[in-house]
Amino acid sequence: MAGIWLAQAFPVYKHGFPPEIIDAFEKRIGRKTIGNKPASGTEIIKELGEEHVRTGKPIVYTSGDSVFQIATHEDVIPIAELYRMCGIAREILDGPHRVGRVIARPFTGAIGNFKRTPRRHDYAVDPPKPMLLDVLAEKNVPVFGIGKIHDIYNGRGVEQYITTTSNTDGMEKLTIALREQPDGLIFSNLVDFDMLYGHRKDVEGFANSLEEFDATLGDFLRLLTHDDLLMITADHGCDPDPRWETTDHSREYVPILAYSPGGGTGVNLGSRSTLADMGQTVAENFGGKIPHGTSFLNLFRKSNETATSARVSDPFLS
Repeated sequence: MAGIWLAQAFPVYKHGFPPEIIDAFEKRIGRKTIGNKPASGTEIIKELGEEHVRTGKPIVYTSGDSVFQIATHEDVIPIAELYRMCGIAREILDGPHRVGRVIARPFTGAIGNFKRTPRRHDYAVDPPKPMLLDVLAEKNVPVFGIGKIHDIYNGRGVEQYITTTSNTDGMEKLTIALREQPDGLIFSNLVDFDMLYGHRKDVEGFANSLEEFDATLGDFLRLLTHDDLLMITADHGCDPDPRWETTDHSREYVPILAYSPGGGTGVNLGSRSTLADMGQTVAENFGGKIPHGTSFLNLFRKSNETATSARVSDPFLS
């Protein structure tokens, strides 16, 4: 979405991290670890949470993505200590082991009833330049991040941000931001679809979450003005179907829905070649350009021109 294409993929660890990584990590944090394998976050807490509480050893695990995740009970290892451990892991995981993200995964609750808390924190690799948020910063375009956006881009180009605890909380904060920010880009990430339902293959929960989002979206659309443009998409597939053989992200195409009250009649955006098309659309709207992607802003212009010549033809992104 931000126009970043990597020349080389981040490393993944189908069999856990090698001894030189784990040994160095354990030495730096002064504790032994448990786990060190690909796993679902909720399942590994069920499996190893009791041992972690008993021994104080942090749970280290990965997935089909390039991630080093550390899960700890907040009553066993304080959140500040967990974040310190993640900072250490981020320093160690460099060079050939430079994973995409180190992720703090705190949880609470009694044995047999563990529950992850919203105090997750991502430690990403600094994105290569230039990318969309760099271009917007050069143009003095205000960017407001909601949810994980600040973490994903290591804070670069995100002028202001706020974290969220759920999709509902995210939509409430998005609504407030729309009312309070007169222009610029509001970049929001709703995590429940992925974190709570997709990875857990919870079909009913996923469906209910979609219905909940749809209801809040109806109210949100009524707040948009003729010079606002809303784009809704996903950053990857995450199939909740229990028949799918993995709990990892899937590679299917994701939808792009773009809407502006001033955009005229509807048009088909077609099958796009890259998610960067959305970033290029944002960049062009503000007079910039990113290295990859094809803007579809002109489709709004053409649609608007056929609808009425009296409307503003270039929507500003909000």
